[in-house]
Amino acid sequence: MTTPRRFLPSLAAAFALVTLAGCGGGSDGGSTSPSPPPPPGNTVDTNTYSTDRGASLATPNELTAVTHHSLALAGGTVAYTASAGHLTALDAGQRPEASFFYVAYTADGAPAATRPVTFLFNGGPGSASLWLHLGSWAPKRLVTGVPGTTQAAPYPYVDNTESLIDTSDLVFVDAVGTGLSEAIAPNTNQNFWGVDADAQVTRDFVQRWLAVNGRTASPLFVYGESYGTVRAPVLALLLESAGVPVKGVVIQSSVVNYNSNCAIDLPQPPTVSCAGFLPTYAAVGAYHGLVVPAPADVASFIDGMVAYADGTYDPQARAWLAAGSPPVAPAGADVNELADDTGLAAGWWNTHFDMDYGTFRHNLIPGTTLGVYDGRISAPVGSALDANDDPSNTLIAAGFQAGIASALPGELAYSFPNSRYVTLSDAISHWDFSHGGNALPDVVPDIAATLALDPDVRFLSIGGQHDLITPFHQTELDLARLGNGAPVTSAFHPGGHMTYLDDGSRPLLKADIAAFYASATGAK
Repeated sequence: MTTPRRFLPSLAAAFALVTLAGCGGGSDGGSTSPSPPPPPGNTVDTNTYSTDRGASLATPNELTAVTHHSLALAGGTVAYTASAGHLTALDAGQRPEASFFYVAYTADGAPAATRPVTFLFNGGPGSASLWLHLGSWAPKRLVTGVPGTTQAAPYPYVDNTESLIDTSDLVFVDAVGTGLSEAIAPNTNQNFWGVDADAQVTRDFVQRWLAVNGRTASPLFVYGESYGTVRAPVLALLLESAGVPVKGVVIQSSVVNYNSNCAIDLPQPPTVSCAGFLPTYAAVGAYHGLVVPAPADVASFIDGMVAYADGTYDPQARAWLAAGSPPVAPAGADVNELADDTGLAAGWWNTHFDMDYGTFRHNLIPGTTLGVYDGRISAPVGSALDANDDPSNTLIAAGFQAGIASALPGELAYSFPNSRYVTLSDAISHWDFSHGGNALPDVVPDIAATLALDPDVRFLSIGGQHDLITPFHQTELDLARLGNGAPVTSAFHPGGHMTYLDDGSRPLLKADIAAFYASATGAK
């Protein structure tokens, strides 16, 4: 995602970080320094890659660094191969479109016909996938200490005992114009900077990777985070339409409908109900010890706030909006109850009854800024951690940037002396968000269309209870449009946008995802 401003002008702008994305770092234009001389034995890619909108490669390559490793997990040791490099996506006429950079982790000796393979990507738009790659389910991960703020960069890079390598092969993909991925002439990066064009070229990459690696029979999964939750449903529909069956889609920290998310209107007051945000405000207030009375069971308290948001607050917020957003709460609304349930003073609820996340996070604790992507992380206004108006991003950005700069030429033996790995390009400034006849994307119809084509596809929605930019209950409300009986499972745990960074929630998420894969594939 891009570095947040005091008020982000749109949800799209918010996602430029990768959403803290995962997370994301601020716009880095090339976040790492040029690589030092490559270590002996490394695969050396001397191409010069650019994430500029008008850039294109004249001479792509498909160089790949292959290394072999093992990881001890609770169920036994997994021997695996890591492959880092480029692969060219081809259009329907077999013409080169883009050179995708990816890192794949594949279990050694696993039968291709039954071994799942998952393609994972972050969002932005414009974000590379280092956040998922180094933070979530790969065989190694960075130790961040989130939500604590004392773990200094560079972060330790350790064996990941919650890795999904025992469940699925993993392919972490950088979208065109991020990381080291670039369009191939005569295309330019910007040709693929739009909801539909981005998903189409990603489909072409997935199909090419499956074909080149002899994996066309493997159970196929797609995993997107943040804006990647727009890409993932569109991609799944495109794959199914091309005759490539998808077993399951995981959406993490979702924004499946930009038009229902009340953050989209900032800096203007919201024009849609913010009821989907209220349970997250309550969770954040409870974490900071501001809810009155303090809940004895936080999970039950959050469940109660979901019911209150839907049954009481949402009708009142809609009435307040319909009345022209007057500077007083609607008749019958209990601002004192809202204050007790969230910790935000009643005066703010009177004047901002349809409460936006910007007002909430800047005023819950006087003189303090809460993180956009993790409301548990805070910093005094004017402090170094508040420098970019998002402590939850500033906290981890440098550590992930340093981590990818070290892991690629180190653990993964892939060197790129003439380029910089760009964690965030300016794609969001040039992105075509139109989709399905809307100026901003709503991909719930894409999910429905995928299920109409293939009723066996399964969806898993996961995220954090303290994520202020893609609140978990707003996702629940959006997916509820699919109707009762839709094959969608949800699992939300303590944490922010990058829920997997939380040491307590990561094992819970791993169990959720492993169970989902077993169900989707019919495994015992």
